[in-house]
Amino acid sequence: MKNVLPWTNLYVPKNTGEIFGQDEPLKDLNTFIYNYKREKKKAALVFGPPGCGKTSSVYAIGKEAGYEIMELNASDFRNKDSINSVLGNALGQVSLFAKSKIILVDEIEGLSGTKDRGGLQALTKLIEKSPFPIVLTVQDAFDQKLSSLRKKCKLVEFNILSYGPIYENLRRVADSEGIEFEDTILKSLARRAGGDMRAALNDLQMLSGISKRLTREDLEFLSEREQKESITSAVSRIFKTTNAGIALEALDNVDEDMDKLFLWLDENIGKEYTKPEDLARAYNMISKADVYKRRIRRLQHWRFMVYIFALLSAGVATAKDEKYKNVIELKQSQRPLKIYIANMKYQKRKSIAQKISEKSSGSSRVIMQNMPYIQAIIRNNKRMGSEIASEFELEKEEISWLKK
Repeated sequence: MKNVLPWTNLYVPKNTGEIFGQDEPLKDLNTFIYNYKREKKKAALVFGPPGCGKTSSVYAIGKEAGYEIMELNASDFRNKDSINSVLGNALGQVSLFAKSKIILVDEIEGLSGTKDRGGLQALTKLIEKSPFPIVLTVQDAFDQKLSSLRKKCKLVEFNILSYGPIYENLRRVADSEGIEFEDTILKSLARRAGGDMRAALNDLQMLSGISKRLTREDLEFLSEREQKESITSAVSRIFKTTNAGIALEALDNVDEDMDKLFLWLDENIGKEYTKPEDLARAYNMISKADVYKRRIRRLQHWRFMVYIFALLSAGVATAKDEKYKNVIELKQSQRPLKIYIANMKYQKRKSIAQKISEKSSGSSRVIMQNMPYIQAIIRNNKRMGSEIASEFELEKEEISWLKK
């Protein structure tokens, strides 16, 4: 029976000592649950990538505290009425067999779809009057749809796991299961998990659960796990850590181009880094990355790409002396839109200049340079403006543009 069970269930952490690589968030979450009645915010929003230990940590803390865990999945109640019914009833019932209870609402992103109108608002209202600690889990806490909910919650960030803690847990499980392995192969398996502890345990069970051996050949049959991460989550991780290793890993699975990353950092870094010294150092890292970007375009030395990503991730993360407590809403850069609008204005002006050039035999370049004078005539002299429009066959939209 032992081998039939998924190892993710069989080796679920029994206490906080078996949660690997999350000491600081564990402490924060533990403090929130134990001191709940004195906390100003009545819910904890626990966020981080898949398989980093968010849900397991809640169960481990609850078990140590002697609390009952009542787990609900956000996808099970999709609107205002079902939330008030399911969660409202849970909040109204005392625990019969434990000191108290923790309400765990897992995968809260399942509530932010288009069919969930009123769902998040209903959840926010219930949180305010909850007699029990509520813990919500999500991958990306900075999704714009969660902004109102986020204000009511204490944020607890679980970091993406480096291969070290994953390797430690895999070694513990492998020893318990009597699996033969080489350290280098087990470490390779830990690295390939991409920070996902559950995935690593599933891989270990799949590859060695029957044979009780883990070989290099086994790894060759294991397809690379593709984990795509939103750029907002990656930028948030860079902003909220001073650990160069964590920051370097933040961009590993982001399916966005380099130029977009520059724009996202430039748009949001001034709101996150409020100390002038930190901001100056961070922009210095971005400017150095930009130098390498120009060298790549000019010389085609693509090996410089590794320096760009190191500067934009670890460089920006370590530019600050300490993590900022403030929570900002990450926004996409408006620069591409502004460039687009400017280009449209330029194209309109160019089109008008070409029409005038064809009728007057003048240079369109010179006409574009003198466009402000033409605009002044159109605005201030109705008769001459009408004659110009008629002579050069300008359309209504072009006349309106000249009058601006």
